Amino acid sequence: MEYVVVIEKAPDGSYSAYVPDLPGCVACGDSPEEAATEIGQAVRLHIESLRSHQEPVPQPTARAVTIYAA
Repeated sequence: MEYVVVIEKAPDGSYSAYVPDLPGCVACGDSPEEAATEIGQAVRLHIESLRSHQEPVPQPTARAVTIYAA
């Protein structure tokens, strides 16, 4: 499964990441790359936890597009 990940820069210069289709699945890092690595691990652990608790694993539904505004 492929999930959309949103990475945002925080006011303090760090980066946070979350997965819209997996509520509560979040991570952070000092760079976008670190946040991406950390959220990858968080997704795996989140899904593992859902399965171990016999809870449904949400299917990916979020889509992302990039819009450029002048």
